[in-house]
Formats: sequence, C-alpha cells, structure tokens
Amino acid sequence: MHDIKLIREDAAGFDAACARRGILPLSHELLAIDEERRRAITEAEALQARRNAISRRIGEAKRAKLDTAALEAEASGIRGESEALEADVPRLDILLRDALAKIPNLLDAAVPAGRDEADNKVEKEWGTKRDFGFAVKQHFELGEALGLMDFAGAAKIAGSRFTVLHGALARLERALGQFMLDVHTGEHGYSETVTPLLVNDAAVFGTGQLPKFAEDLFATTDGRWLIPTAEVSLTNLAAGEILPGAKLPWRLTALTPCFRSEAGSAGRDVRGMLRQHQFSKVEMVSIVAPEASEAEHERMTRCAEVILERLELPYRRVLLCAGDTGFGAAKTFDLEVWVPGQGTYREISSCSNMRAFQARRMNARFRPPEQKPEFVHTLNGSGVAVGRALIAVLENYQNEDGSITVPAVLLPYMGGIETISAG
Repeated sequence: MHDIKLIREDAAGFDAACARRGILPLSHELLAIDEERRRAITEAEALQARRNAISRRIGEAKRAKLDTAALEAEASGIRGESEALEADVPRLDILLRDALAKIPNLLDAAVPAGRDEADNKVEKEWGTKRDFGFAVKQHFELGEALGLMDFAGAAKIAGSRFTVLHGALARLERALGQFMLDVHTGEHGYSETVTPLLVNDAAVFGTGQLPKFAEDLFATTDGRWLIPTAEVSLTNLAAGEILPGAKLPWRLTALTPCFRSEAGSAGRDVRGMLRQHQFSKVEMVSIVAPEASEAEHERMTRCAEVILERLELPYRRVLLCAGDTGFGAAKTFDLEVWVPGQGTYREISSCSNMRAFQARRMNARFRPPEQKPEFVHTLNGSGVAVGRALIAVLENYQNEDGSITVPAVLLPYMGGIETISAG
C-alpha cells in the first residue's frame, strides 16, 4: 500500500517509479479522489462547527425565552448537509484505499530494467556441477522407478498436480524440512512458529495476495483461505500492533504445507513435482526497523544460501528485473538450484524486501525510543521450498543404477538410511 501523502508531495516521482513497472501515470486519478475526500472532510467539519454555533445560540435563546423556530430550522438543514457529507467520506476512503491497493510496490533503485526472467541479473554462482558419466534422469523418472513416488495414486484421490511419497522418499522430504528448521532456529536466530493454515480476508489483503491474486488461492466455503505460503500467517502476527522497538528485529520461521491453484500455469511443468497445488516450504519472515531492512535482506538471502551449500547443491543468486519482481516487493533475490535432469536452474527460494508496503496494508508499526510510532519493514524468503529441494537432491545425488545417495548433512535424520534403492 502506498502513502497518499508521499504521492501528493512528489506526484511526478511516483509516476516515474510506476513507469519502471510498465504502469501508466496514476497520480492524477489518485489525487483527484484524495482532493474530493479532503474537501468532503473540510466541508463536513465546517458544517459541524456551524451546527455547534447554532446549538449554542438556540440554548441562549431558550434561556432568554425567545422564539427558536428559525434557528432550529437552520440547524436541521445544516444537519442534513453534514450527514450527507459525513456519509460520503467513508465511500471516498474506500475508493482511495481500493485504488492504492491495486498498485504494486515501488522498486528499489538497484532493480535492473527488464520485462521478464530473461532480463534478470545473475549475481553469483556456487558449487560444481557433477559430471555423471551416464544418462541422468529427471526426479519423477527416478521416483517412479524406485516405487516411492506415486502420481497416479495422487490423481485418483485429489486430481492433477499432487504427489504421494512413500517410504524412504517420504522420510527424505521430512528430513529436508527438519534440517532446514534446525539450521534457521539453531544458527540463524529465527523463532520456530506453528501458525494456522487457514486465514481470513484481512490476512491475505495485508500481505498483498488480495485483491489482485484471488484466483491463485484456494478458498473455503466459510470465507477463509488456504495459505499460499506461511509468509501470510507469520507476517500478519504484526498486524494492528505497535511493537516496542526493542522487539526488532523479529525473526520467525515455519515449516508448513502451502496451497496454490497455479492459475495460468496450464501446460507448464505438468510432469513431476515442480509445480504442485500442495507443497511444503520453510518460510522465513523478518520484521525490522526501516533502516535495517536492506542489510536484513542480504542476511535472509544468505540464510537460504547456507541450506543449499550444506546440501552441496549447485545454485546461483539472481536479482530480479523490474518486470519479474513480485507485486509487493521492492527488491527480490531468487536462488536457483541446478537440476541436472532438465539441464537448467530452477527457482528454489525467493527472498524479498517489501519495505513498508505490507505494513501499511496491515497497520503494523513500532515505536522507536521517545518517538511516534512508524511503520515497520517486512521481509520474507523461502528457506527453502522442501519439494524442490527433494527434486534437486534426487537429481544431483542419483547413481547409475537409479539409487539415490543421501546427502551427508541429512544422515542424522534418516534413521540409518544412506542410500535409497528400489525394493
């Protein structure tokens, strides 16, 4: 959400910032609504002042036993005008709020120009891609051959874009999630949190999924939403709060199922686990003072990188361009893991600095020492997507006979299983 006061102060700058996202100038439309709203408030206040003055005169006249009919008629007329204006203010408030709510966050100056992922900037690469010496397979070929990955069974009970995992593969996925949580809580200072998987309208509005991305969500019959990411529930813990400055930075993490309709992705990644309606993810959320958010963004991204490095999975860090940066983000780093079965990198983590964009939507503030409350900055990042980590482990740790070597860092979680084989 944007601050209309800042748009008033620099309308040309706001329009120029929107243009970086390919959005036509909006300040004129927004300021016209704002001007009408402010005029209605000013006129309503003036009428109220007149009503108050007439009420005093009526009181004085009655005490003097004078005729008050004319004054009462005047007061009645003013009351009608005032009530009409007072009713118009909430309408204009909603109109302005809805208009502002549909505008994406303004981009950081460091975000490169560009239309789509082809224009993203690779900032670093880590790891050595393995020379297999045999024809590598994709994760779904490996999983099905092991008899531990079942797409037909999932389709029978839920439809497409679901997966059933059995035995050692189910344990491997659980191991990945537990490993990530242990690192983020034990080494990175995040507090493990268990949150609801169902949230209300206010929560998904607060983090920016509503109203623009309603079709990407699953709704329940009682008016709630299945979380597309634990970012929604974790970040909204600050909604409506004035946090003490000493509480910041507030770092939270959760391992949850996530639910996405994948609207608009028909025909993309239809085989395997890359694009699912339900998947597990470890989410990191940081709530910080504004001056700390840039450094926190780098810190959070590094926390996700550590997971991939401990798993010894080659990856690269990518700075998203203007056209690929998400609706609520000012700046985003994606981590893309090497997937040898496809011979390409695929996103496994996205770490974004939202600045005050979400905080304004959810009225999340903090109180600096001896100062008035101000909006916090919020950040979120995958630490990382568990299903995609499973894909990367299967493909990078595959052997010629179709077995999978368990990464060394996961052995303590696997109950003595070092290699996953058929049978």
